[in-house]
Amino acid sequence: MTPFPAVSTAPVTGVGPRAARALTAEFARHNAATTALVIGADHASTVVAAAIEALLPGDTLTLVAGERSTAELLRDHITGLGSWIADRVRIVETLAEADPADVVILGEPLTGTAEEARAVLEGLTKYLAEGAVVSVATPAVPGRTGGAAAELFRQSALFGVGTDLVARNQPPLRVHKLRFSQAATKVAATLAPAYRPSSVPVTRSMHIDSNGVAAAGIALGLAGIARTLRPKSRLWLLPALLAAPVAAFFRDPERDVPTDANAVVAASDGRVLSVERLTDERLGTGEFLRVAVFLSVLDVHVNRVPVAGRVTDYFVIDGGYANAMTAAAEHNVAAYTVLDTDHGTVVVAQRTGLIARRIVQRTPVGTLVARGERMGLIRFGSRTDVYLPADSAEAVVAVGDKVIGASSVIARWK
Repeated sequence: MTPFPAVSTAPVTGVGPRAARALTAEFARHNAATTALVIGADHASTVVAAAIEALLPGDTLTLVAGERSTAELLRDHITGLGSWIADRVRIVETLAEADPADVVILGEPLTGTAEEARAVLEGLTKYLAEGAVVSVATPAVPGRTGGAAAELFRQSALFGVGTDLVARNQPPLRVHKLRFSQAATKVAATLAPAYRPSSVPVTRSMHIDSNGVAAAGIALGLAGIARTLRPKSRLWLLPALLAAPVAAFFRDPERDVPTDANAVVAASDGRVLSVERLTDERLGTGEFLRVAVFLSVLDVHVNRVPVAGRVTDYFVIDGGYANAMTAAAEHNVAAYTVLDTDHGTVVVAQRTGLIARRIVQRTPVGTLVARGERMGLIRFGSRTDVYLPADSAEAVVAVGDKVIGASSVIARWK
């Protein structure tokens, strides 16, 4: 059993396959040799199954039995999966026997008081390697956590590198990923894009962002209300017919990311507005190569990370809402995500437009991001700018070129 205060987990707070994938996503995305530790492991749990599925050659997974299993049951289960798995999975009787790991996963949702949750997280610190991530879930239902949820939100504000709401779980869960020590920037180059439940799969190659699911649901709800209030009118058809195009606006297709290590990919779909060298006092004294891309309302509006790196800053500049194709858009509201990379500072600016009024950014400061990884979206037509160190990068696109987010190469490192 764990050496820190136990936190109650009722049987109803189960972890389904989708939530298990979110909990183990940080382990799954590492392509280099990685160590993971699952605390509170159940031989029949989806979390153990997801962690085992994520194993790659060179990886090591340590399992600590929880209240619903024993070390003996875990050993029997792992042995039955074959020698390839058994050679990479270690079973320990207590957490005290475990070694520090790159990814630490709590196999059961965290409930209890805020003080108990804080004690659990503090007790884990000795089992964290440098730059390690702790992945923990808590019920996303008011009154079901006893204070643990509020404590995890507080911890996330200080140390969070990602949070995901898994609505398709019973009950819904929120997964928090915490990093208490800074990770090395070079690790980002070894990562695959993170799995994000905010992208809801429709087919194998097409997803809909959760914003689109919510918007389509609202449209259908309005249609239902109109049909109920005015059954003889066809007014309900208007919101009903709008549901599909609204959802389509938030489409989020899978993309093939180039394997060339020197390639810088487009941060969004759209058409290149400008390619220029400039300085921006908000970003320091250095000169940047900026590639600006305009997104029409017909383009995919999910934004991607152009290069692998570590998010070091995020800030929003106030301004207007001019047409994103005009020079006045330089002074629009914009969200800047600053990345530390092996080639220097890279910045992605998400700019609003005439219609676009909301920017969504999902990569907190401290997050390691892979090239081509989803980082957020802008609603209803806008512009994204990618700033690269001018002396280190060379543009390979020109004004008027059509680019595809995460797939099109817009520049190469010299």
